Amino acid sequence: MAINNQEFKNALKLWASGVSVVTANSSKGEQGMTATSFVSVSMDPPQILVCINETAETGAAILESKKFAVNILAADQEQVSNQFAGGSSMEERFANTAWYDGELGQPVFENCLASVECTVVQQVKAGTHWVIIGEIQSTQCNEGEPLLYFNSAYRTVAS
Repeated sequence: MAINNQEFKNALKLWASGVSVVTANSSKGEQGMTATSFVSVSMDPPQILVCINETAETGAAILESKKFAVNILAADQEQVSNQFAGGSSMEERFANTAWYDGELGQPVFENCLASVECTVVQQVKAGTHWVIIGEIQSTQCNEGEPLLYFNSAYRTVAS
C-alpha cells in the first residue's frame, strides 16, 4: 500500500533543493510559477526537466508554446519565489519582477543566479503532474549564492 499525502510531504520536505521560477509565453501572455522540481537530465544533448501540476496555468502555456525558461533564484530573491508561488495574478507577478524576453522570447529574470531557455522535447503525464523535458537553447549566468528550500523554509549556503 502506498504512503499517504502527509507521509509523502514529511519525507520530501527533508530534501534540500534550489528554488526556481519556470516561465513561459502563450496566447494568454506571460505565465510563471515557483518550482523546486527541476533537474538536469543529459549533457549531450543538454536537457533538463521540470514537473508541473496538470492544473497550473504555466504548464498549459509550456504545452502550448513548446518553449519555457527556468530562472534559478539567487539568495536575495526570496520575495520573487513567494510572489510566483501563488496568491497574486500573473500580471502582478511579472509587474513586480525585473525581467526581459530571452532569446526564445521566454520571460527571463534579471539578477537571478542563472536562467536556461528550452524547447520542449518530451512531455509525460505522471500522476497529477506533467514531466516536461526541455533541450537548453540559451543560458545566462550571474555571480551569487543560491536560494535554497529545506524543511519548509528558505535557506542559504553556509560560509
